[in-house]
Amino acid sequence: MMEVVWSHHRFQDLSPALLHAIYKTRVDVFVVEQHCAYPEVDDDDPVSIHVLGMQAHVLVAYARIIPAKEAGSLPHVGRVLVAASHRGQGLAHRLMEVVNTELRRLYGSARSALAAQSHLQRFYEAHGHIRVGEVYDLDGIPHVDMVREDP
Repeated sequence: MMEVVWSHHRFQDLSPALLHAIYKTRVDVFVVEQHCAYPEVDDDDPVSIHVLGMQAHVLVAYARIIPAKEAGSLPHVGRVLVAASHRGQGLAHRLMEVVNTELRRLYGSARSALAAQSHLQRFYEAHGHIRVGEVYDLDGIPHVDMVREDP
């Protein structure tokens, strides 16, 4: 298997080709695969850090880090995905390690919040997140809010 190359980018530093790959892959996973019509491209993208896992110039893993929106709140990790063609290889776990490293670089700790699809709660718990609150519907998919306090 070819090596996955990890990188992080501010929105304004993304090339048109990378931005297209991000949007195409996010739509493939979150809209088409999960049969969920929602505003995939949103106003958080321009302020986010975009974490990419590329293999042979193909986007295979992705997440974004949205800065805290108000004082005292946490940065938010979102749009975490591995392309269907690359699942089952541990890339999601490696992606979360890269995200936590990037959080530490940006903010001095990996403290963060996320809205997890409820069936992925254990996955995020394995990366230090704990569930806060009840299951709720977000665009037709059960979700739970989770936070990570950096040890």
